[in-house]
Amino acid sequence: MTLTTPTQRAFALIALALGGFAIGSTEFVAMGLLPNIAEALLPAQYAADPAAGVAHAGWLVSAYALGVVVGAPTIAAISATFPRKGLILVLLVGFVLATVASAVLPNFGLVLVARFVAGLPHGAYFGIASIVAGEIMGPGKRGKGIAMVMLGLSIANVVGVPAITWIGQNAGWRIAYGVVSLLFALTFLAVAAFVPRSAADEHATIGRELRAFRSPQLWIVMGLGAVGFGGFFAVYSYISPLVQNVTGLPESAVPLVLVVVGLGMVVGGVLGGHLADHSVKRTIYIGMLALIGALLVTVFTTQWVWGVFLGAFLLGATSSAIPPAVQSRLMDVAGDARTIAAALNHSAFNIGNSLGAALGGAVIAAGFGFLAPAWLGIVLALLGLLVTMVSYGVERRTDRRAALRSSSPSTGPITSPVPTA
Repeated sequence: MTLTTPTQRAFALIALALGGFAIGSTEFVAMGLLPNIAEALLPAQYAADPAAGVAHAGWLVSAYALGVVVGAPTIAAISATFPRKGLILVLLVGFVLATVASAVLPNFGLVLVARFVAGLPHGAYFGIASIVAGEIMGPGKRGKGIAMVMLGLSIANVVGVPAITWIGQNAGWRIAYGVVSLLFALTFLAVAAFVPRSAADEHATIGRELRAFRSPQLWIVMGLGAVGFGGFFAVYSYISPLVQNVTGLPESAVPLVLVVVGLGMVVGGVLGGHLADHSVKRTIYIGMLALIGALLVTVFTTQWVWGVFLGAFLLGATSSAIPPAVQSRLMDVAGDARTIAAALNHSAFNIGNSLGAALGGAVIAAGFGFLAPAWLGIVLALLGLLVTMVSYGVERRTDRRAALRSSSPSTGPITSPVPTA
């Protein structure tokens, strides 16, 4: 990889971040359009019970997230030996086709399948793009490279998601997904033009990548991402009905709340990348505690206008501050399997996405109200903090045992002296 000038490096990083922007748009735009989608694709159910219709439409969020969970390790393992730029371009073509299908398919079932397929390239894109961005940034700046790609996703929540949500509310949710497909097409052109060729790891094999799953720590850290971030997605998946039914704001206010979430994500992403390069452990602990605090603010202040905006900013900031640290930790515990570890970060977070959306919809459908997902989110975030403690506790015990083994004198078998004649 040869980029000789700062301008070349900047354009390459912007191209990769643009992919994050498009992915953030396709992943999160449904959050603000669930009532519109439910009304269009589930008209009978929505007319009889709007809350149940919205909860049912929330399956689209879960389907995309499950696509990420399935696609991230599968594509990362299979493609570990592929040239990285070419693979990124193939993944972007997949995004274009699946997003167009989401916009044009005629019924809920088919759109559900399209959203699952659209999620398949998500984790692999972020994982591979993060590795390429880290190489562009240079040694010792891995966290900043990861954060740069993720910054595109954060900016999507400031500009892309609110703008496309507004388009969807006024021109139809299908038009919104059409706009997202154009973003992916633009990203394809930018990556093709500005990202340099990056050779694959010549030592990578499918077997080596899959051996990462033998590490108990890999599963524990994935559990942290899945359970902890289920708390954020339980709230964010139903942000539109929360704003309208709990705060009492009109539908037109939803894009403004999404802008505030996005601003928080930008701040949190930049801060999280910086902190992760100093201490991954401290960043995860502080970030999880901050997420719990943000959810508490949401629970107790959302009934006021100022409260819903404050909670939105804090949720955005805390949710984006932790991913660079979690991805760095996954890459550390996975050893040589960097590609699959980088992708698994997004599998973990999207397990949380699917879990949060499904459980949030369940408590709404059960009649507990649109604030119930925030209470659920607190429980999930506390479990995520507990998983973090388990992960580092296991690591301490493993390190102590290794230290004891290395410090113990080696002893051979005891033999009796041989008598002499």
